[in-house]
Amino acid sequence: MFSPRPCSRHRLVQGGIGAMLLAGAVLGAPAVLAEEIAIACGSGDAADYCPIAARQWAEQTGHSVQVVSTPNGTTEKLSLYQQLLGSESSDIDVLMMDIVWPGMLGNHLVDLNDYLPEGATEGFFPALVDNNTVDGRLVAMPWYTDAGLLYYRRDLLEKHGHSVPETWQELTETAEAIQAAEREAGNDDFWGYTFQGRAYEGLTCNALEWVASHGGGTLVNAEGEVTIDNPRAAAALDLAASWIGNITPEGALNHTEEETRGIFQSGNALFLRNWPYVWSLANGEASEVAGKVGMAPLPHGPEGESKATLGGWNLAVSRYSEHPELAADLVAFITSREQQKAHALRMGMNPTIESLYQDEEVLASNPSMSELYETLTNGVPRPATVTGDAYARVSNAFFNRTHQVLSGDLDGASAVQQLGRELERLGRRGW
Repeated sequence: MFSPRPCSRHRLVQGGIGAMLLAGAVLGAPAVLAEEIAIACGSGDAADYCPIAARQWAEQTGHSVQVVSTPNGTTEKLSLYQQLLGSESSDIDVLMMDIVWPGMLGNHLVDLNDYLPEGATEGFFPALVDNNTVDGRLVAMPWYTDAGLLYYRRDLLEKHGHSVPETWQELTETAEAIQAAEREAGNDDFWGYTFQGRAYEGLTCNALEWVASHGGGTLVNAEGEVTIDNPRAAAALDLAASWIGNITPEGALNHTEEETRGIFQSGNALFLRNWPYVWSLANGEASEVAGKVGMAPLPHGPEGESKATLGGWNLAVSRYSEHPELAADLVAFITSREQQKAHALRMGMNPTIESLYQDEEVLASNPSMSELYETLTNGVPRPATVTGDAYARVSNAFFNRTHQVLSGDLDGASAVQQLGRELERLGRRGW
């Protein structure tokens, strides 16, 4: 059975499989107690599917599931989890986890290797499995994923005789040329490139892509060594700063995903960096650019290759769950190939199982999935697992220094030098 509201943590099995078990009890066999599993699976698009999958699991197993609503904002959601887990509460069995949380919350989560069959992670993107493995413990299973992408106006590139840029320098030059031409034609609000420049986690994602695609590393490497203080990283930040007020509006310094989507979708930008969710919206009925949008991997620096920051959500089991085996079974069910395919078809979410990017039904429902596959295979995880509890401070330091460069308060070399020292101090405290 499926329960959307609090109720007792166990009950006699009834209906479906439960009816057969209860019938056995009538014949003299002992009654079988079914348990209730509570899952916190967020809100928004993904949460709309979570109750559906949970209901199916409940119907198949005879147990019940309580879906617990959590705050919309990731910061507020994390705070709630930290409060619950810090108090060793058993109220929540399964938690929906942001990709950067396993290292921060791993000590409060069970090792799923102890509950799932051998080979349970086969077929998943290796980078996502690695991200969810903390000190050799698999603390979460990948559910759906995201990666940064470049959206572009196909019609304008064709009109002005330009191709999709492969390097950041090509993007800069193409954006300058087409922006000038469109403004001369009368669109004074037109910009060449828009991205998320506010001092928040979204800027960490953008800046990590700039730096990694220039061959400047990923802030902190897999061994926990700080790598950000290098000339390629500095050059990447300086190039990004040159966009502000030139091909990117100064307002980008306070823009998040939705502001940038709005600029692009209203027809006032040539290029946009954003997540895969934009594809369906930019081609929807309310979009001024429907049918004119293309999608490609992000550009790269002169000595690098395209890199996209990985996003997405995972499912984990609390160490304080009273029913870890059942909770792990629910996690395995929701993240199974069958359920991920249904999630992709019904909600347009991006699977974490590689073979689904060649699935005919999935591709028919969203042709962009095939283009997304290569981006995901080369995706860059944020250094959250290796830095653990310190990741929030690492990211905060990175996006604040980057924001200073974009604002003209620091140059790239000074920023990476200062950032390197900050991260070294954090590292010495242990991560």
